[in-house]
Amino acid sequence: MKVLVINGSPHLNGCTDRGLREVEDTLKANGVEVERVNVGNKDVRGCIGCNFCRTHGRCVFNDLVNETAPKLAEADGLLVGSPVYYAGCNGQLLAFLDRLFYSTSGTIDKAMKVGAGVVSSRRAGSTSAFDEINKYFTISAMPVVSSTYWNEVHGFTAEDVEADLEGLQTMRNLGKNMAFLIKAINAARQAEGVPQQERGVFTNFHTEG
Repeated sequence: MKVLVINGSPHLNGCTDRGLREVEDTLKANGVEVERVNVGNKDVRGCIGCNFCRTHGRCVFNDLVNETAPKLAEADGLLVGSPVYYAGCNGQLLAFLDRLFYSTSGTIDKAMKVGAGVVSSRRAGSTSAFDEINKYFTISAMPVVSSTYWNEVHGFTAEDVEADLEGLQTMRNLGKNMAFLIKAINAARQAEGVPQQERGVFTNFHTEG
C-alpha cells in the first residue's frame, strides 16, 4: 500500500510540509508507504487544452507532470497539500493538478484511489482552498478522506504549526482514516471487486437550429 504525497508549497520546510509530515508519519505507523513530490518550487505551466494527451497518453509539456504520472498509477492514495494564497491554493499546484488529472484521464484509472487534501494558512481562507483540492478527487471517483475537523493547520512558520495542537491532531486522525480506508478498499477489491464506472454518456447542450 502506498500514498503519493504532493507538496504544493515553495517552502519545503514550511507550514504545509509540517502538516503533511504529521500525516505521513501516521500513515507509515499504519503500514502505508509514502512518496513525496515537491511541486511548489518547480516551474510548472498550465494546461493549454491542446489535447495532445488524448492521442499520446502524456502531456505535451514533458516536465514534472509526466514524471509524476507513473507514481500516481501505482499509488493507492493521493495526499495533496497547499499553502493558502488569497483564499486559494498555490497557482503552480493547481496548474500541476489540472494537467496531471487531465493528461492521465485515459491512461490511469483513479476510481477508488483515496484522496485527501491538507491546507495551511496563517489565519483564514483555508476552507476555499480545501474545496479546490477536493474537486479533483470528486470528479475522478476517488473517495475523499475526512478527519475530525477541516484538514488544516495554522501558522506563519513551521514552528507556529507545532503550537497548533488541534491541527496536528487533525493530521494524525486524517492519516489513520486514510490508512483504514485504503485497507478497506483493497480488501473489498480482492473479495468482490470495485464498482464499475459508467462512462458512455457525455451531455452536450449545443443544439442545431
